[in-house]
Amino acid sequence: MPLETLSPSRAGDFKACPQLFKFRAVDRIPEPVTVYQARGTTAHLALQRLFDLPADERTPDRLYDLFRQAWSEVRMQEDYRGLFETVEDERAWGLESLELLANYFTVENPSEIDPVDRELDLTEDLGGITIRGILDRMDRLSSGELVITDYKTGKAPPERYALPAFFALKIYALLIRHRLGETPTELRLLYLNGPTLYRLSVDDLQLDAMERQLRALWEAIDRALERGQFPPRPQRLCDFCSYRDRCPAWAAADDDRLAG
Repeated sequence: MPLETLSPSRAGDFKACPQLFKFRAVDRIPEPVTVYQARGTTAHLALQRLFDLPADERTPDRLYDLFRQAWSEVRMQEDYRGLFETVEDERAWGLESLELLANYFTVENPSEIDPVDRELDLTEDLGGITIRGILDRMDRLSSGELVITDYKTGKAPPERYALPAFFALKIYALLIRHRLGETPTELRLLYLNGPTLYRLSVDDLQLDAMERQLRALWEAIDRALERGQFPPRPQRLCDFCSYRDRCPAWAAADDDRLAG
């Protein structure tokens, strides 16, 4: 079956490792939910709702309350039930999460920000390929320029390794350009764990290149689907992959060790 839509995250999966793409997008094998994913989901909800408040009410205490409220909703979802073994574990996780949220105010002053959009659902037909995703936040600067911001609750990579993390944001910038006819000028990755803010300027030439890359990825995925071939690409990130125990690359390595 040919590809129908592609998200920035799945495009990134295929680029990093076609086998990972197969596990997630083709086989749809569920991955165990972690406390880090729970923190990310809840923090995104809280930060989204922070901007529903009047500017003078966007304080740390209100953000903490919004996080607690969001977690009371998230924890009732099936995937998140039983995530913590004890009440003490959940409480420690919550306190650590609030410490991360406190970092947010050292990077931005939300009372001075009036987002154009938050959690924006983008589905765009780029002419033969349909890309969809959800954008965390888009702001318009006083100069009139558009800026895209993505929140991260994990630890920031060293700056020299940060460029690949902008892959998805470049795709979002491309989708915004297609929808609005306007090119965002800057992408921002805001890591709460640190905190760290990475910025990347973008222009039409970069977005044109991203569109060509997306089309090439789309064609490569279609070929892989047609042939049923998704070669694994072993790398350091395999140590953190939840599919490692079933990945053919590592199964072969384990067999070699046993044979030796």
